[in-house]
Amino acid sequence: HFVSGLEFDLATTLVGQPLVRQQVMKGVREFLENPNPVKPLVMSFHGSTGTGKTYVSSMLIRYLFQRGLQSPYVHHFSPIVHFPHAEQIEQYKESLRRWIQGNLTNCGRSAFLFDEMDKMHPGLIDVIIPFLGPSWVVYRTNYRKAIFIFISNAGGEQINNVTLALWRARKDREEISLQDLEPAISKAVFENPQSGFWKSGIINEHLIDFVVPFLPLKHHHVKQCVISELVQQGLEVRPSVVQEVADSIPYFPEEEKLFSSTGCKTVASRISIFF
Repeated sequence: HFVSGLEFDLATTLVGQPLVRQQVMKGVREFLENPNPVKPLVMSFHGSTGTGKTYVSSMLIRYLFQRGLQSPYVHHFSPIVHFPHAEQIEQYKESLRRWIQGNLTNCGRSAFLFDEMDKMHPGLIDVIIPFLGPSWVVYRTNYRKAIFIFISNAGGEQINNVTLALWRARKDREEISLQDLEPAISKAVFENPQSGFWKSGIINEHLIDFVVPFLPLKHHHVKQCVISELVQQGLEVRPSVVQEVADSIPYFPEEEKLFSSTGCKTVASRISIFF
């Protein structure tokens, strides 16, 4: 029942991301239906601002844990908040490793969310490698039912470029496959010295099970976001307002004005101008 609920929610509320829906459902379904997974579920979300990465990760967590992001078994890391100083990286490594180990000892079915991986100090994330692989026992705990989600804007620009090129080649959004995008994401994320995944063993040892690309959103997707935001705020859905809010957002590229530069990120704040 959990899986179908998540599937329904992704299908009805996540705008314009067929590939995300397919990848996330595949990952979650295989993982949850397996009573003895060989390794934790590790997913990496990539895409530019406002395309739904945080939205999907919180939806997943809401379905998996009774209190959602408030659950004591859900742990959220943001480099700017938790690991701000480059010179303290050795301390961060130690405390991150201990924190994950302690929480997995406490509850094997824990979730760890790493936000803004593009701002993570290179090398830091590698301390969690022992927890991501298929080894049976790490530090006397079974942690193979854990879930790790990495979220990153890195690769967003490349995903946008590929999507644009495919659009120009008359390829429908629904037809874009993971194979179309993976090489571009790899280059941007895993071969980039600025990225938290730079030269990371997580990549070299193929510990990420699902790379999930979020595509740039088009004008009609933004309109859908405006409508659901109006409904959520209990406001009247006036076509003129929907149109105006969607039009007020910047689009790229310069000539075609095809994709929203900020996804659906600024929709809520723009609505308030009209009411």
